[in-house]
This record gives sequence, C-alpha cells and structure tokens, in this order.
Amino acid sequence: MVPSNSVRVRQLAFWSIPIALVVTGMKLVAWWVTGSVALLSDGLESIVNIIAALIAFYAVSYAHKPADADHPFGHHKAEYFSAVIEGVLIVVAAIAIMQQAIPALFEPQLPEAAGLGLTINLAAAAINAAWAYILIREGRAYRSPALVADGHHIVSDVVTSVGVFIGLVAALVTGFAILDPLLAIIVAINILFQGWKVISASVGGLMDRAVDAQDDALIRAAIADHAAGSVNVHDLKTRQAGPATFVDFHMVVPAEMTVAASHVICDRIEDAIRAAVPGARIAIHVEPEGVKAHGVRVMPQQS
Repeated sequence: MVPSNSVRVRQLAFWSIPIALVVTGMKLVAWWVTGSVALLSDGLESIVNIIAALIAFYAVSYAHKPADADHPFGHHKAEYFSAVIEGVLIVVAAIAIMQQAIPALFEPQLPEAAGLGLTINLAAAAINAAWAYILIREGRAYRSPALVADGHHIVSDVVTSVGVFIGLVAALVTGFAILDPLLAIIVAINILFQGWKVISASVGGLMDRAVDAQDDALIRAAIADHAAGSVNVHDLKTRQAGPATFVDFHMVVPAEMTVAASHVICDRIEDAIRAAVPGARIAIHVEPEGVKAHGVRVMPQQS
C-alpha cells in the first residue's frame, strides 16, 4: 500500500532524527581522535541538526492535522514556523563555530590521527549528502517547507564537512596549522548565508506569498481552457501554505444564466485547477454580467 502524502512526509521527518544522531556521533568521534577545531565546529553544527530534526518532526505532524473549528483552513503554516526556527539554528551553529575557531587562530595546532578522523568525517558527510538529497527532492514533491528547510540545513553541513576536509589536508601538507581554524571561520560565514536563505524563504510563506510563476501559469491556463460559458474572470489571487495552494477569483457570467449552469462551469474549472496543481483549495465568486467589477485583472476567455 502506497502511503498518503501526510504519512510519507511524517516518515521522512522522523527518520531525520536517528540519522542526525548517528552523523553527530561520528563527527564527535572524528574530533575526539584528532583534536581539530574545524572538526569540532563540524560536530557542533550537527548537534544543531538533531534539534532541528526534532522541531521539524513536531511541526510536520502538527501541520498535517485535519482542519478543525479553530483552524478551518488547516494547520499548514506550522511548517513555516519550523523552517524559520531551523534557519535561526543554522545561524546559532555558525556563531558557535566562530567562538571555537577565533581563539584557535592565535594558538593553531595540527590535528593528531588526521587520517582516521577525516575518514570518519567523510563517511558522515556522505550519509548527510544522500539524506539531504532525499529530503529536498521529497520535500519539493510534497510541498513541505519543513523538509526542504531541513534538507538545505543538512546541505550546509555537508559543505562544512567538505571544507573542513580540504582545509585539514592543506594544513597537513603545508604544515600551516592556522589553516584549520581559518577554514572553520570561512565555513561559518557560508553557514550564515544558508541560514539567511532558509529564514527569508520561510517568512515569505508566513506572509501569504503568491504561488510561483510556474504554478501561476498552470492555474491561469486551467481557468482559460475550462471557463467556456462565462464572460470573464478577474481578481485572481493565490497563496501558498505548505502543501496547500489557495486560489480565489471572481467569474462573470451572463445575467440570464441560472445558478445551476454557473455551478457546472465552476466545477469544471475547479477540477482543471486541481489536476494542474494538486492540493489546491478554490473559492470562486460568481457575478452576473452588468455588475461593476471591483478588480482590474481580467482574463479573456479563449474562443
């Protein structure tokens, strides 16, 4: 039996927790055997991943609760709160890395047992990279902001691990121990940038941002191709809330058209929009021809 979208998203959010625990454990072992401040910084970021995974799982579980009397439009926006918190945690991880790396600039030391530590860290990075790919792909497919944010967070972790590997190899080859903490600072700056991207994207969802250009074009095409019998459509508004897409517009029909006939047109348009954009929630305001339209965005009908 194929799981529903809701079940699949919750499963993915849940598995992020044990994976984060395993990866964090591996990175802390890598730091313990080497004493590298860069590897410690990498491990600190992964500890944040555990917290983020727990928050994402709770948010996803709450967001997929059915609509109720207090939340008649559903709980979808809970995922955006999770994504914002995750963005903040990314920033916190970057600050923690800075706190460890800056003092080490003045007393740099080459790591011990570097080969073993780097091997363990690369294995952890490989696990993270595979899981990040799955989260981002599935999160986009199921329109889950929390999964996408978690995936991007893990991508920043992978970038950290790759950067740490390159820096430590360079430090060992050249003997310049300062490359270890210096690289940790560079990685922290990159993580700050990733955190800002996650936060800005999530805030857009909380502010009822319209759908992207691709979905907007699909919605407009569905209306234009299936509105035969109406006069025009205007005041088209959309907003995205996690997996749900809300579509609202006015449809003008001939004044003599019956309610039943206009209802048939509405059903036809709604079916077309839902086929083009799964999860769409549609509200159509029917107006008789001759009534002054309040909007200015009129969509001409195809002949």
